[in-house]
Amino acid sequence: MVTVADVRLVGQALPYTTEGYLRDYLKLRVGRIVYASVSPDEQRMGFGFPKEQRAGLVAGDPVKFAMPAPADLRYNWAVVRLAEIDRPELAELLLDAWCIVVSAKRSAAFLATLRPDWPRTVYG
Repeated sequence: MVTVADVRLVGQALPYTTEGYLRDYLKLRVGRIVYASVSPDEQRMGFGFPKEQRAGLVAGDPVKFAMPAPADLRYNWAVVRLAEIDRPELAELLLDAWCIVVSAKRSAAFLATLRPDWPRTVYG
């Protein structure tokens, strides 16, 4: 199971990321765009994900993934239960969500610097 501390570690490793709280939700953002949000009870995390692929993601593993709240269905957003994933999977979800919100040039530059064992280097 991953924790909010793990989410924060990965977020701090991604360039241009800032974090803050809004209504007790931890928000990771680039500029004004949020790419991840941890619920106040720290059980769920919303993350940027293409809405065209969201139904397939949830159908593929409904124990792990869920649809966002009805008000968020218009956004590129999905939800994961943090108890169901491990650290490498968390790092992959956050990296993919981060890539959605930064420019293609910035994401390509950062991805070119990543080592194959990147998730392990984040956690030390």
